[in-house]
Amino acid sequence: MALGNDRTARRRVDARSSAQRITAAGRTVLGRGEGSLEQIAAEAGVGIATLYRHFPNREAIVRAVLEDILETDLLPLIERAADAPHTRQGLKDIAVRLLDLITEERGLVTFASNFADVAVDVLQRFTSSLHPLVVRAQREGEVRPDLTAEDIPHFLVMAVAGLALPGTPPSLRARFITLLFDSLNPAGATPLPPLLSGEDDLRTAVGNVTRT
Repeated sequence: MALGNDRTARRRVDARSSAQRITAAGRTVLGRGEGSLEQIAAEAGVGIATLYRHFPNREAIVRAVLEDILETDLLPLIERAADAPHTRQGLKDIAVRLLDLITEERGLVTFASNFADVAVDVLQRFTSSLHPLVVRAQREGEVRPDLTAEDIPHFLVMAVAGLALPGTPPSLRARFITLLFDSLNPAGATPLPPLLSGEDDLRTAVGNVTRT
């Protein structure tokens, strides 16, 4: 029985190792621009059948790469923003860094047709980490009081959809990120209209932007 457990444990470790290699290969290949599942498998040193066993489609690769980007590169920035003297600036720094990271993965936005769907799903995992920042910024009068942490993933994906497409110059990204975050300023802001039942998902609209 112990031998069987050891074999099962080894298979799980091997599976995690293969998935991690494929994810790293996805970042490498997509960082070069347009890529294919076959190129990612070759970069990872695995057969295409092994890749499909872990990642059955392009969306699964995009999800894994985004999760890796957020876990390794963005989450530490979110944690540091808790101690930033100006919380809204900390939130803006998070958005700018996210745009930089996704732009560096040049083929990521166009690799899957429903990038916006996947991005919203992945970013929503970080809502609980963003909640204390939003509350603190509201308490300090730096963002409008009717903003919620659940709004932030949609807000960020709107920015990504418009500003992280290949060929977008850095100066344009900086200009419109500033405009977007100025909309969070409570001074003179118009109250947000309530979300209606069944109309609380911006992913379809944002997905249309990424496909044009």
